Amino acid sequence: MKHIFILLLLVSGILQAKNTFDISGKVTANNESLPFVNIYLKGTKIGAVSQENGNFIIENIPEGDYVLIASFTGFKTYQKQISLHEKNIIININLEEVELLDEIVITGTLKPVKRLESPVPVEVYSPTFLKKNPAPNIFEALQNVNGVRPQINCSVCNTGDIHINGLEGPYTLVLIDGMPIVSGLSTVYGLSGIPNSLIEQVEIVKGPASSLYGSEAVGGLINVITKLPENAPLFFADSYVTDWGETNFDVGFKAKIGEKSNMLLGANYFNYSNPIDNNNDNFTDVTLQDRISVFQKWDFSRKENRVFSMAGRFFYEDRWGGEMQWNPEFRGGNDIYGESIYTTRYEVIGKYQLPIKENMMFQFSYSDHDQNSAYGDTFYLAKQRIGFGQLTWDISKQNHDLLFGTAMRYNYYDDNTPITVNSDKIVIPSLFAQDEITISEKHKLLLGARYDYDKRHGNIFTPRLAYKFKPTEHDIFRLNAGTGFRVVNLFAEEHASLTGSRDVIIEEELKPEKSYNVNVNYLKKLYTKNSMIIGIDASTWYTYFTNAILPDYDTNPNQVIYDNLDGSATSMGLSVNLDAVLSSNFKALAGFTIQDVSQKENGVKQRQVLTEKYSGTWTISYKNFNYNFTIDYTGNLYGPMRLPVLGELDPRKDESQVWSIQNIQLTYDGFKNFEVYGGVKNLLNWTPNKGNPFIIARANDPFDENVVFDTNGNVIPTADNPYGLSFDPTYIYAPNQGRRLFIGLRYRLN
Repeated sequence: MKHIFILLLLVSGILQAKNTFDISGKVTANNESLPFVNIYLKGTKIGAVSQENGNFIIENIPEGDYVLIASFTGFKTYQKQISLHEKNIIININLEEVELLDEIVITGTLKPVKRLESPVPVEVYSPTFLKKNPAPNIFEALQNVNGVRPQINCSVCNTGDIHINGLEGPYTLVLIDGMPIVSGLSTVYGLSGIPNSLIEQVEIVKGPASSLYGSEAVGGLINVITKLPENAPLFFADSYVTDWGETNFDVGFKAKIGEKSNMLLGANYFNYSNPIDNNNDNFTDVTLQDRISVFQKWDFSRKENRVFSMAGRFFYEDRWGGEMQWNPEFRGGNDIYGESIYTTRYEVIGKYQLPIKENMMFQFSYSDHDQNSAYGDTFYLAKQRIGFGQLTWDISKQNHDLLFGTAMRYNYYDDNTPITVNSDKIVIPSLFAQDEITISEKHKLLLGARYDYDKRHGNIFTPRLAYKFKPTEHDIFRLNAGTGFRVVNLFAEEHASLTGSRDVIIEEELKPEKSYNVNVNYLKKLYTKNSMIIGIDASTWYTYFTNAILPDYDTNPNQVIYDNLDGSATSMGLSVNLDAVLSSNFKALAGFTIQDVSQKENGVKQRQVLTEKYSGTWTISYKNFNYNFTIDYTGNLYGPMRLPVLGELDPRKDESQVWSIQNIQLTYDGFKNFEVYGGVKNLLNWTPNKGNPFIIARANDPFDENVVFDTNGNVIPTADNPYGLSFDPTYIYAPNQGRRLFIGLRYRLN
């Protein structure tokens, strides 16, 4: 009996051995061995990693049909159906490289072009980058982009804007699908409510782009490009919550309507209704928000693949911040201080290629923005409508790539402030042209100019020049030079004009801002012997303003003074981005910026307020293919910046400390169609009250009832007010939200 049992075990082992197989082979790329590549069977934990010579072997695989996957960051994922039934398999895998720095971009030249071929440097950020630190809006999502800083401008209502290369938010033009509809009044509030799940990519151009896009594109522009319906998943949902009580929910789907149209519908909902006062000043640390945004996009099929698409977005937000006991009953009164903002906004954008032989495109947009806000007992009621139409003609002849265009912009603005006696209505016609000349395979030159007519300021001419030199396949030098202009809409753009108790003083009629800019850019791609791929993107820039409208907080601590600059202002600096594929598991993106942004007036040079001397950002990602999880560590670091204190007696620091916001996230994607993610935001628990006795001046007396003024309007120090301060919430330079946990779930059905 014993011998029979042993015999059965041997037979069973032999049969089991016959039912297991091996897969072996070699991984190469560009005819060279590729080590450290993950090779695994989809839906299982069976796999291996290629060795130094590229060879690999996966042993003891049960009989069956599988999908073999080879994955290495920086290369296209390899997939192959295999059947293991009779014998072992030998497979040689050749991976195709995904070109770093070679995405298709549109923003720099108004036409699709490979990023490596564009004479204008354009930075591109994908949804994968945005997911590494989940955020409920594009404003927060850009905090890990080098040289781009979301700036909160008020510690009560937490509205903000985006700085590029140290220049204030109004100098940044935000586009949606190439249309300049987020500007003026919506610069402060319109950066929220764009569902991140609908974003195809974000393109950023640093430096003036007024020759293509007109006013406001002085410091740079951000183009949020939404997905085409045919490229979107069939259904998607993404939601996360934090232990502060924040809830964010994105949902969307696509559908084919009839034979010639595709539709994409998406919505974003964000809610935060949990007042928190960790710094014990009786004011909310973070503004409470209830926001919904609905986005719909249509793409129509036409003969000869001509383009026709339309999209619309509706946005509503109710936000408030203020004293902890505030509720809507106190809105607009002087009993309990609160800043309450109701925003209603809708947008329509479209693109239509004319049905003619010539490549002509008509684009249009319209936005309607209605803001009902109360800052304490001061109401600010404003409406803004922007209509925009643009016709472009793209011609390619031999070594010339020509673009001609004409545009018409209609601006309507009205508010209840004394400065706006009558509503402001203006129509601005424009003409522009550019010629991209291919001199040789290594040399390319772009010449462009734009003409605008503004009846308030007359003729405005903005030329630009771009030159690209490509000495080798992996080295590119770019030189860009041009001019910029911007017409200031003070109350629509400067939140400090409304919040707090400072008086707004406009000393003279404000003229347009004008600037000259030069930017030198260098791109390099390196391949190391141990199969690392490193992309280098370095830029140095110099911007000179002949006129700039900058708020003066220093002359009188109780006033914000605006006038034309009697002198000049400059922005100069150096920025470097490093994008590295370190192995199949590790990828890193890091950047640093050194800058000097200052103004010189009456012979006195002064650094611009709320502008850091240097900054750095990083994103480090580790992917474990065997266990289906990814770790993302993101962060930023900012150097000292000058702060708007209220005079010499103000005990708050007049210069910020070096500060950093760091985050970590773990994502598991081992479930079919699902991803589970979670982590910690602001690991260091940094808030701007660190090292300061308080952030909001006179938080205990927000209506200045117990403040004594002299005949000139200056605060007189008293026993109750020893520092001689008035209520002021504009002393803010970093998010006032500490460490928090988050957890989320994504679902995607293709």
